[in-house]
Amino acid sequence: QVQLVESGGGLVQAGGSLKLSCVASGGVFTMYPMAWYRQAPGHEREWVGTITSIGTTAYEDSVKGRFTISRDNAKNTAYLEMSSLKPEDTAVYYCRAFDKEKTWGQGTQVTVSS
Repeated sequence: QVQLVESGGGLVQAGGSLKLSCVASGGVFTMYPMAWYRQAPGHEREWVGTITSIGTTAYEDSVKGRFTISRDNAKNTAYLEMSSLKPEDTAVYYCRAFDKEKTWGQGTQVTVSS
């Protein structure tokens, strides 16, 4: 069974950058796409972007050009690099593995101050 652990969240000023990591264990990481989602207070969880097993990426429109998803299959890790952060990017960020169970990580808080 796949388990995911996110890290790298924190408090950053508007215009700043953060890099989130998502380490996978218990599965064959190279076989499945990975995605990042976020959930702001009072809002539903929303999709941020996806990276396929071969590295093809797709992004939600509001983060295009600011966020970059990558993966290091040797480290069983997916990354979300965020730059030009805005207060509206404040949310709990989750990674998700598209394995059989569609596993979620526990989330990491990102707070962007104005």
